[in-house]
Amino acid sequence: MAKTALVISAHSADFVWRCGGAIALHEEKGYEVTVVCLSYGERGESAKLWKNPGMTLEKVKSERRREAENAAKALGVTDIQFFDLGDYPLIVDQDAKFKLVDVIRKVQPEFMLSHSKWDPYNTDHMYATQVALDARMIAQAWGHNPGEKVLGAPQLYLFEPHQTEQMEWKPDVFLDISPVWEKKWAAIQCMEGQEHLWHYYKNVAENRGNHFMRNSGGQSGGRKSTHAEGFQSVFPRTVDEL
Repeated sequence: MAKTALVISAHSADFVWRCGGAIALHEEKGYEVTVVCLSYGERGESAKLWKNPGMTLEKVKSERRREAENAAKALGVTDIQFFDLGDYPLIVDQDAKFKLVDVIRKVQPEFMLSHSKWDPYNTDHMYATQVALDARMIAQAWGHNPGEKVLGAPQLYLFEPHQTEQMEWKPDVFLDISPVWEKKWAAIQCMEGQEHLWHYYKNVAENRGNHFMRNSGGQSGGRKSTHAEGFQSVFPRTVDEL
């Protein structure tokens, strides 16, 4: 049975910028990665589209979905789901939260990925992570839909926010995505409505590649990495060796 992972993305582009490399890498390792986009980011993250004459909310949603599906295909995503809950603000009611719990229990992820806990520039992001934590907790509860297989204790990794210094985000894991960088770069270029972010996130990946090398031994035998992604783990890890 294949190992699995779950990404909970506030908007339909977030999973591409922030953990596209992790998705592509783990898919190549045989994982089945599910991506849940809570919203399309149609109101707050689609400025380029709204500048076109005659644009409507439904047209923006359709375009954002097309971009996200193309990006998911470029990364090899096993399953992408769109909850279409709206953005700015993102609001997840109890029914939607239970729907996410159903996904978590079905996927039974080895690990989960979502946003930083704090983001004053985009409160949808930190709200999505609170929802992820709530859903993870509910999925572990034996009294929620008794008889279903409950969730174990997958790590929740917080992927890199846009302005790290302002987000109280401190990476404790660097993942080398050099082997799949071209897949992530192809996925990034699928997000046509946010072209202004393409090279920003290319630079982030290159910088994190440098940090991967430095923390793997630097000039004293460190492993070369051209591109990497950083993550902050929420829960302690249980290990038998370091």
